Amino acid sequence: MADTGRLERPRGIAARAGSWSARHRWAAVGGWVLLVILALAVGSMTGRVDVSDSEQVPGESGRVSAILDEAGIDDAAGETVLIQAKGGERKSGGLTASDPAFRKAVDAVMAGVRDTGQVTALRSPYETKTISVDRRSALVQFEMRGDPEKASEHIQPVLDAVDKAQDRHQELRIEEFGDASGQKAFDDAFGDDFTQAEYSALPVALGILLIVFGALVAALLPVVLAMTAFLATTGLVAIVSHWVHMSDTANSVMLLVGLAVGVDYCLFYLRREREERAAGRDAQTALRVAAATSGRAILVSGVTVIVAMAGMLFTGIAEFKAMGLATLMVVAVAMVGSVTVLPALLSLLGERVEKGRLPFLGRAKRRGDTERRGGTERRGGTESRIWRAVLRPVLRRPRLSLALAGGALIALAVPAVGMNTANLTLDQEFGDRLPVVNAYNHIDEAFPGGSDPARVVVKADDIDAAPVRDALARFRTEAVAKGASKGPVEVTVHREQNLAVVEVPLIGGSDEGRAEKSLEVLRNEVRPATLGAVDGVDAPIGGSTASSKDFNDKLGSAVAPVFAFVVVFAFLLMLMSFRSLTIAVTSIVLNLLSVGAAYGILTAVFQHGWGAGLVGAEGVGAIVSWLPLFLFVILFGLSMDYHVFVVSRIREAHLAGRTTKDAVVHGVVTTAGVVTSAAVIMVAVFSLFGTLSMQSMKQMGVGLAAAVLIDATVIRGVLLPAVMSLLGERNWYLPKWLGWLPDLAHDGPAPVHRPSTQRPSTPVAASPRPEADERPRHAGV
Repeated sequence: MADTGRLERPRGIAARAGSWSARHRWAAVGGWVLLVILALAVGSMTGRVDVSDSEQVPGESGRVSAILDEAGIDDAAGETVLIQAKGGERKSGGLTASDPAFRKAVDAVMAGVRDTGQVTALRSPYETKTISVDRRSALVQFEMRGDPEKASEHIQPVLDAVDKAQDRHQELRIEEFGDASGQKAFDDAFGDDFTQAEYSALPVALGILLIVFGALVAALLPVVLAMTAFLATTGLVAIVSHWVHMSDTANSVMLLVGLAVGVDYCLFYLRREREERAAGRDAQTALRVAAATSGRAILVSGVTVIVAMAGMLFTGIAEFKAMGLATLMVVAVAMVGSVTVLPALLSLLGERVEKGRLPFLGRAKRRGDTERRGGTERRGGTESRIWRAVLRPVLRRPRLSLALAGGALIALAVPAVGMNTANLTLDQEFGDRLPVVNAYNHIDEAFPGGSDPARVVVKADDIDAAPVRDALARFRTEAVAKGASKGPVEVTVHREQNLAVVEVPLIGGSDEGRAEKSLEVLRNEVRPATLGAVDGVDAPIGGSTASSKDFNDKLGSAVAPVFAFVVVFAFLLMLMSFRSLTIAVTSIVLNLLSVGAAYGILTAVFQHGWGAGLVGAEGVGAIVSWLPLFLFVILFGLSMDYHVFVVSRIREAHLAGRTTKDAVVHGVVTTAGVVTSAAVIMVAVFSLFGTLSMQSMKQMGVGLAAAVLIDATVIRGVLLPAVMSLLGERNWYLPKWLGWLPDLAHDGPAPVHRPSTQRPSTPVAASPRPEADERPRHAGV
């Protein structure tokens, strides 16, 4: 039987939490279940408040929505149906708008959409003069009834009516595009993509965990912890959303990150507990060692990830704030669950955690738990032979290893220097697989800018005052004269609210570069000379092109502060957690290197097209504008998971008396299994996003998967050991003037096991070096 003995009182937050949970296991489990139920119940009752249109974008575009909202003017969901002679885009052949068959098709479209009862303000192209110069294309325009934000839910009957008109008039092209139809197409594609990823992620994670543990119960624990943490956070996020508004995107990212860190933290804890039991410790001691070692590594990692996610709160962009708050909350909940309810569950299950062993994997795991060396049976064979073989040449020639691995990552990062970020157009995002994308392109070709005009909201004390009317007239004229638009420039006056809405088709249309130049002419030349010259008139300019530009400008101004916040606070956390200036600096440098390599891979694949065919990304030519900042925050946080876990194990071995080189070997080979397992799960889940149809989701998936793979292999397996080996005892350098810094996580030793005088009945080979059960001999621990 395993030896037993007296345990010192646990020191450290994680150790005390694990010890309490193991002693009060039913209270801990019951408290967790109660938390999940209460959070879901209260969240369901309060409901989730989502980001509004006026919050979605900053700058003038946001002011446009805010002014309309304050005035109570619904920005109705406008729709456009293109009726075009086949071959009309070539300016020759086919019917014209004057032909009876063409008029009949227009009438059929108008009658069909009117009969749905879902539209208002239906206008014929013969009334509005929205007929192309060559008279081969015409636009039927209307608005959807009811709440514009819910118009996409009611657009299907209208789309069906347009499809019927197309079926009856095969000689013409009849297509629809607009706010509601475009939103529905996007929601369907986005929803289908995320649903596919979400439903695939859990089975993939569970399958990998089954291989890792070889037992169903052990494999289920990380998934159960991650999903209950996600459910609890879903309820908490709904409550918090009344102060900081949320979104569907934030919810999906929360699931992604929650699954990743929840599984990781449980893996760290569970593997250490199993390792200690396999080494001959009794269940209570194994739990306490896991709590004091892996538990405190989880706390350091969790706090670091939370700090990284908090960086998104400083962007000033509502969507990023929602994602940042949701993800840091799910990480916090998963972290708390890992150091409280997990020890309680392990204490309750005991040996039953090995239940449900898979026939072949189970036998392989049992053989792995008992290996013979030199005729002595040693239980708990947890070291990775593969990584030991990798480490041998790395530590034999650390300078060469550092040069080769570092050089390779720098080479991977080089393409990122020329990274081109842009808001992807519909055809870049979806290709030509969605009908609404083709409709948009055809409308834009026939009526440049007409499918997506700039919108000017003119607010005045008296909208009917002569100076205001004169300024509006001059604005319409100057917009065309200055080359910002070819017209027609339409003005809608709302006298009760003293507002006017001006729609200006921008020259350039879907060509973002040209359209932004037209927007600059409107904002910097036309407006100052007309509307801006009238006292008391406010005239912000919005629209899709303006929203894109304002979003990118705001995002660009937020990059430096967010990067600085994340890097500085991560540095301080590493410094206080490991009490080493050297480790804090190397942690930041290595993480920045892995992020840079991920940026380079993204740029090479999606911008330059190197290997783009492998992920279905041909012809994109740009990185979606929000992704670099998002990836930096997510990757910097997640990469700290592995770094903290590995370095904690190295530090633990060093404090127990090993030399730095021996501690590096011990730390890497004993953590290789769990780090590899966690990385495989993350890479597999993130790779699912690389298979989705939306290019932005592909880019996110490829970027995350590449960075995690690099981080768990090249960084942790080569660069970190090489750097620490070269630095030697300097790894633990802390200047005297920093000695006052608190020790955030390592404020107590691992539980000390004092063996009894009873000789154990099962022989356990002595370790060549003191292990975690011996009192560390390092000051300050």
